[in-house]
Amino acid sequence: MASHDTISEKRFSSYNQGSYANMHHNADDFAREEHKGLEGYFPEHSSNSRTSLITSVKMIWLQYRAWTLPVVLSLFLVLWSWPVTSSTVADDATLASPSESFVLAAAEPPRNSTGLTDAVQWDNYTLFINDQRVFIYSGEFHTFRLPVPDLWLDIFQKMVAAGLNAASIYIHWGLTNPAPGVIDFDDWRALQPIFDAAKLAGIFIVLRPGPYINAETTAGGIAHWATSLVASELRTNATDFKEAWTPYVEGIAAAVKPNQVSSGGPIIAVQIDNEYSQTPIQRAEYFAQLERSFLDNGVVVPLTYNDPNEGRNFINGTGAVDIYGLDSYPQGFDCSHPRDWRPVVLNYHQYHEQVNPSQPWYIPEFQGGSFDPWGGPGYDACELLTGPDFQDVFYKQNWASNAKLISYYMLYGGTSWGGIPFPGVYTSYDYGSAIRESRALSPKFDELKRQALFIRSSPEFRKTDWIGDTSTGIPGVTLNGSAAFVTLLKNPDTGSGFFIVRQNNSTSTALTNFSLTVPTSVGTLTIPQTFNSVALNGRQSKVILTDYTFGSKSHVLYSTASVFFAGTIGGRDVLFLFGDSDQSHEFSFTPSGKPTIRPTESNVKLSKDGSSTLVSVLPGSTGLVTVWESDAQLVLFSDPVTAATFWAPVIPSTDNSTPLKNFWQFGSNTTVLVGGPYLVRNATITRSGELALRGDLNDSAILTVIAPPSVKSVSWNGVRVPTDFTGNSGSRAIRTGHLSLSSDIESITPPTLTDWKFADSLPEIKPGFSDADWIVANHTTTNITTKPIFGDGRILYGCDYGFCENIVLWRGHFNATGSETSANLAINGGSAFAASVWINDQFISSTSGGSETNAIYTFPEGSIHEGADNVITVIQDNMGNDEDSNEKSQRGITGFKLNTGNFSVWSVQGKVGGYLEYPDKARGILNEGGLFGEREGWHLPGFDTSTWTSRSLSDGLPSGGAGVGFFVTTFDLSIPKGKDVFASFQFDSINQPYRAILFVNGWHFGKRVANMGPQTKFPVPQGILDYNGKNTVAIVLWALENTAVSPSLDLIFDNVLDGGVGSIAVNNPPWKSRLTI
Repeated sequence: MASHDTISEKRFSSYNQGSYANMHHNADDFAREEHKGLEGYFPEHSSNSRTSLITSVKMIWLQYRAWTLPVVLSLFLVLWSWPVTSSTVADDATLASPSESFVLAAAEPPRNSTGLTDAVQWDNYTLFINDQRVFIYSGEFHTFRLPVPDLWLDIFQKMVAAGLNAASIYIHWGLTNPAPGVIDFDDWRALQPIFDAAKLAGIFIVLRPGPYINAETTAGGIAHWATSLVASELRTNATDFKEAWTPYVEGIAAAVKPNQVSSGGPIIAVQIDNEYSQTPIQRAEYFAQLERSFLDNGVVVPLTYNDPNEGRNFINGTGAVDIYGLDSYPQGFDCSHPRDWRPVVLNYHQYHEQVNPSQPWYIPEFQGGSFDPWGGPGYDACELLTGPDFQDVFYKQNWASNAKLISYYMLYGGTSWGGIPFPGVYTSYDYGSAIRESRALSPKFDELKRQALFIRSSPEFRKTDWIGDTSTGIPGVTLNGSAAFVTLLKNPDTGSGFFIVRQNNSTSTALTNFSLTVPTSVGTLTIPQTFNSVALNGRQSKVILTDYTFGSKSHVLYSTASVFFAGTIGGRDVLFLFGDSDQSHEFSFTPSGKPTIRPTESNVKLSKDGSSTLVSVLPGSTGLVTVWESDAQLVLFSDPVTAATFWAPVIPSTDNSTPLKNFWQFGSNTTVLVGGPYLVRNATITRSGELALRGDLNDSAILTVIAPPSVKSVSWNGVRVPTDFTGNSGSRAIRTGHLSLSSDIESITPPTLTDWKFADSLPEIKPGFSDADWIVANHTTTNITTKPIFGDGRILYGCDYGFCENIVLWRGHFNATGSETSANLAINGGSAFAASVWINDQFISSTSGGSETNAIYTFPEGSIHEGADNVITVIQDNMGNDEDSNEKSQRGITGFKLNTGNFSVWSVQGKVGGYLEYPDKARGILNEGGLFGEREGWHLPGFDTSTWTSRSLSDGLPSGGAGVGFFVTTFDLSIPKGKDVFASFQFDSINQPYRAILFVNGWHFGKRVANMGPQTKFPVPQGILDYNGKNTVAIVLWALENTAVSPSLDLIFDNVLDGGVGSIAVNNPPWKSRLTI
């Protein structure tokens, strides 16, 4: 923090004292952390290396110049007078080897905090939570895109099962503050259930409440009413904008206050706004206002910021935050060519060292997928673009930049239902994420788990110095293989080395090989030793370890195989390595205890190597291999696919007084390894010694369990599972059993959607329809940025009349003289919008395409009633407001002209009640639009359609032409308890000129644009669907042309799992009579 006007006096004082300490700690301080400056920089002790010592001091300065100038000067004097005779080195027992020479006692760098709590602190490496250093490995999840609170635990459990320890969560201002002064944290907008579910799952939260969030949401999350009522520029220090957001931010802060980690809750940080610029000063002061509001209302955890690329915003000066971060989407957002890669970003470490070296390197958003636009290739292509190979190369490149706070956007994308999306995206927000929109686990989830469990298992990786890479050179390290690129990170306290290797051309799909010559605790080694080289099969990255500690006291000298899990289980140190089955792998570890099992596989070789055992794994090794088992150690190896079938659930602390008892590292360090199930959600060990596992099955599976000796039995979802050791060649560490899929799974099938009822939903074009109760659109001024392009001065923007989202209807009246031939209308609905125009009861045409169209609508012959009132009716689909600088989007009719003559009255109608008095408070502000059927509540459960016409949806509209109709049917579901069904509604995939809105039990859960695509399948979760009751489906069919259309719709079950998160409440308020307007 740099400006006292942006933060509390206490917070400012504390921060700057910490910064002062960073800049001015003296030679005595350095004596406690001299290893930080030395470790890894001296490749060897030469007897005449005074010059190399000076060079090393320069390297220390480049690495730590933000806070070590006085130290370096003091060190220079010490080193200049340091004896350099060979006898000095030879006689010093602590310098017995090149690596051990510099593993000296190292003190922690000075810590910073907000000054309001010490529960969260940070230094230049990582965060500290409750005084423990932690690598934050996180994923993005928007609860508003899954409006079923009981399913939030499902997502959190899956994130924790993948090894993540934090979730990044946007809160949408517009959804929770639907009207001025109205703060609505009820139902699925509630915050406390988020925090409770996170705490139960054992995952921290970085809360990101905006007010602006972007997130491909309408107006970027800014409340729609504010885009119309606020006269000043949004996202500035303007008084009227501050008055608009203050109740919302104060409401957020009130909910955050008791749920911060300082109070035993899961919240560790709060982000200020989103991806902005610190200039001009009005923007910086806006950030300062937000910070002051959060602080004054009890937020004590760090305030953070996410910069769009390397913008250097809000690090210092007015509005500066506690911890700065950078967002990165290296592949962009075009999924049309998913195998075409852009290269990795090379300068992130250098950028961090330049701009905020006293803070940990934070990436609040790194690409976890991509959004897909209207007409795009679909989200399967986005999953491929950012698939496991992308994760392998790009995520590990982030590690190589020494980032220690990383969050992947998105981890679960969910659904942009109702009016949530901005115009650039369609209903699905699947994002090609590790957890798909249906909540299914993708292959990306497996790769994420392989990486995250390594991080969780490796305390030495939490604190590493960036030593160098191929471009700068790495002292004492030789890379043999010009096609490879290596970065070395090294723990300054233990000397553990992490060599992160990828292709030099990160987009290459070629097979390349390399070897490394590296310093270790036993001297310089060339790795591998028993075969020629390590392979990189195209887009692949590897972490080569040296002097790695696992469990309580075990040691790996080096490994070319990857670590899946390392830790202690029941007093036994366990190491689980993996590597591709078509490659060779090698590792050397120090065995402990008397072996009871050694590998019998011919392609796994063990040999003595001094005090270590050298293990070579030749190509062809598949499945789980026990390399070493004793009472003290268990060393396993498998291929990557087998490794991904294993889980390491946290065994919660039994101390209920521990607030974070479910959190790995903070409440418990006890775990087990479980292989076989589709998902392991949680595990407990009872006093009687039962390992109680809960999770999901998608098929019958062999259950493999590695647990403490105290475990006497195993249960799965409450049912005892017989297990024994007989299937593991005498193992006393690995027990197996069998999990069977329930026999009733096959009987769970979706019903066919039949017995449709139909009613016309466009009475507005019929003779005699009165819009007397509609709002007269007679404003002549607007706060919306872009003004009308032509007309008579009247403003026809929906939001100016309270109708900011979804379908809006306009009616323009004129008294005809008989000379009127056409109307010129400019209509704006945002990208991919559509509008249809009628004169009286005759259809003229529809328009669609870009954000705005400007066209002449010629009146058909005989359509005008001379000497009488005539009406032009316009149905306009509002696709949402734009993001960034155009949140004040001009949705509506931006120009109107009658040829010839003048319009006397314009009337407008959107959803019932506008944003002030809309009746459906449960589903919320963005659920409905202004169609007659919506206004009547035809889409809601319980509406009586008994008098409607029976008509199949595939028959389309009775007229065979343009128009709007409602089709409604019901069906029953009876899903047995303990099943998780991934259900979707599948439309036809034929290109036809229609739009359709899918309502499920009253929820607007899909917009199908059949002449554009790409979405035809719409997942709908349990909780919206009633799995044990009657369900109502309503389809709004909007035919755009005088051409017959024939939609189809099926309910499908994408998958049926044994298990699930538990009971899911349904909140589908039924129909009540509404006043039609």
